[in-house]
Amino acid sequence: MLLEHRGRRPVVPESAYVAPTAVLCGAVVLGERARVLHGAVLTAEDGEVRTGADVVVMENALVRGRAAHPATLGDAVLIGPHAHVNGAVVEDEVFVATGVSIFPGAVAGTGSELRINSVLHVNSRLAPGTVVPIGWIAAGDPAELFSPDRHAELWEKQRDLDFPGTVYGVPRGTPMRAIMSRQTDFYGSHAGDRLIDEGGLSE
Repeated sequence: MLLEHRGRRPVVPESAYVAPTAVLCGAVVLGERARVLHGAVLTAEDGEVRTGADVVVMENALVRGRAAHPATLGDAVLIGPHAHVNGAVVEDEVFVATGVSIFPGAVAGTGSELRINSVLHVNSRLAPGTVVPIGWIAAGDPAELFSPDRHAELWEKQRDLDFPGTVYGVPRGTPMRAIMSRQTDFYGSHAGDRLIDEGGLSE
């Protein structure tokens, strides 16, 4: 499914493949021979999503572009099933396994590997060639690797990365009602999306 969002349409080269049940929404630009498999969603909210060549986005993955943090995938990147890449840069030849989460402002360096259910935190930079083990968290610039049982140490690093400011544009401690009021307004812009078909735009 291809959708126009905020006046922008996806760009899909002839060499690319988008599964019938995948969604490309807004300013999404696929590279040559990109493959977007069933149930995957590439959505340019108010910032671009752009992939390089020979990229595979597997089933039910989400790639989200944001105004301050476009989502960029380099060449020869694999985004595994159920992975979440939100406003981040994934450089060339990166392996993003099943269930990985990469948050806004993050950079996964060339040739890095994020294994199953690992996390690259907001505003964190993973050095090229780094392997993040299954279920571990990478946080900071440069990123330090934390096992899940080191939460207190992770929080010391994570606290200064400004997750609420980067993701929601609010200071830490903002009530959820205020955050969600902003979020419902923001995502309400999808009410104006238009489906693109072979004959052009359908109303």
